[in-house]
This record gives sequence, structure tokens and C-alpha cells, in this order.
Amino acid sequence: DTVEMQRLRRVKQLGFTNLIYPGANHTRFEHSIGTLYLASKLSRRLGLEEDVIELLRVCGLLHDIGHAPFSHVSERALKHKHETVTKDIIRNSAITDIITEKFNANYITKIIDGKTKYGQIISSDLDVDRMDYLIRDSYYTGVAYGVIDTERLLYSLKYDENDNIILTQKGVQAAESTLLARYFMYPTVYQHHTTRIVNAMFRVCLKQLLNDKIVEEKDLKLLDDGDLINIARNTTGLPEETMKNLDTRHLYKKIDTVNLANFENPEKIVNMDAEILTEAEEEIAHNLDIAPEEVIIDLPEALSFKDMVIEVETDNGLKKLSEVSTIVDSLKK
Repeated sequence: DTVEMQRLRRVKQLGFTNLIYPGANHTRFEHSIGTLYLASKLSRRLGLEEDVIELLRVCGLLHDIGHAPFSHVSERALKHKHETVTKDIIRNSAITDIITEKFNANYITKIIDGKTKYGQIISSDLDVDRMDYLIRDSYYTGVAYGVIDTERLLYSLKYDENDNIILTQKGVQAAESTLLARYFMYPTVYQHHTTRIVNAMFRVCLKQLLNDKIVEEKDLKLLDDGDLINIARNTTGLPEETMKNLDTRHLYKKIDTVNLANFENPEKIVNMDAEILTEAEEEIAHNLDIAPEEVIIDLPEALSFKDMVIEVETDNGLKKLSEVSTIVDSLKK
């Protein structure tokens, strides 16, 4: 019941995606409860003790508490990732006093980071965080790609002798469906072309608010979606104009697309420094004789399975999932 936790009731899970999928009004609070629930189920399946299960429930509940208004939409305009803010809230807020009655705050942040024996449950290639958001996002957008068999997946995970979570042979298909769900949800929902346009427009608006000191980044952890919208609506100039455009769905149009495959090093392009992007936008605007804020170069968020480490228990010992599954092998290429 803390202010920090209740704020998540008013922070949408998918930001402005409801402009494209009208049902996508679910929140970070709901997702946090769902992650808590799945963390509890998987912990019991793994045979963990009750105090550890309670600890992991807390981690599941708090793992996203540092998200700014509009979640990942805002994050690309900020200096600090939500994981960093989450750690700060867990260590230095009213929540700290509550959790430290029984648990160590620093240990909780390590688990949320995916470290320690228990961190794999909250943050890994097959973690309860991803399981929940794929199912939840699929349900509220009406996109069927995110439907996965969580029951089979949860009951197919176990610890090996080195305390690494591995997959039993029976869970291979469930793991495949989970990874495929993530693969298909990216272009269909998370990176939908209209979603990217709306998100990019709002990021420019937020950058303006930050640059003009209308909003301080450190204060965003106290604000919800409605707070930030009201600030933008009442700020003359670009912020107010952006909100009017979003209200009337008067969106920017895509004028050109460049295929990343045409570049020698696509990852370098995706991770290009923000200052270089801004310079490119300004140059294009100058050549077209329009205002710099009317040009946006939007780079896609990278989705890669190359570094994925999931091992499967087979009759011939542990094998990488990509060695057992041709589907997963294709995803890694």
C-alpha cells in the first residue's frame, strides 16, 4: 500500500499502444501482481523453502517499481534505466523500511538483476517476468501470438547440480512457443509501425520538458501517466502541440525506411549515440527548411536471441536448447 507501489496502477504497461490496440489499458501494477504469482508457482515447483518463496514474491512484486510514466516509451529519453531507479527505490524509500523487517534490500536488488541462485526465476531467458507480460499483453491487445503454455513451462523447469535452472525434455515445445511468442509480438505489438511513431513523438515532447527543466528526471519516479500528460498539456509550445496531435490522432507519417541489413554493422546503427541522431535530424530538417522537431529518426529496439543460454536435460546429458530445437536454432541465427 505504499505510494511507490500504488503509483504503478496509473502507469500503463504498453504506454500509448492503446491508440493502436484499444484494449491495451493494463498497467504495471497488474503485471507486477502477475509476476509475483508466477514467481510463487515456479518457486514451489522448484521445491524452495517458504521463506525463499516469500522473498521471491517480493522480488516479483517490486521488479518494475522504477518505471517512469509510460514505461519503456519514456526510458529511451532518459539517462537512467528503470532497473537503476528500481534499485534506488528498494534501498531508499518507504518500501525499504517494510522489506528490511524481514529481508535484505541489497539481496533483493541482486535477485531482480538476475544474480544469485534465485535471480534466474525473475530475470533470465525463460523468466516469470516475460511469461506474464507475453500472456497479459497478448490478452489485452487481442493479438494471439503471445499465448503460451505457462503451466507446462513452469513444470518443466528445474535446478541442475550447479544450481542453474534447466529445462526438461518435456518442456521443449513450451519453451519454443514462449520464444516464438516474443519473436512475433515485437513486430506486431511492441514495434508496430504506428506505435513507434506515437512513442517517438512523445519522446521528443518529454525531451523538451526535460531540457527546459519543466520536469526533472529524478522526479519521474513520483509521477504517473496522467501527471506527465497534464504537465505536457499545460506547457506552451511543442509539449502542448504534441498532446493535441495525440488527442486527435494527428500523427507523423513515415517518409522513408532504411533496412538495417544494408549496413555492415547493424548493431552499431541500432545503438547509435543520441547526439549523432539529433545531428542527423537537424541536418535533414535544415535541408527541408522545416523545424528540427518535425523530423524524427526512429531506430528499432534490438531483439536478439544470439546470447540466449537455455540448457535441456536429455538422455545424453545437458544440451543447448538450440541443439535440441531447430526452431530455436533458427531464432539464434
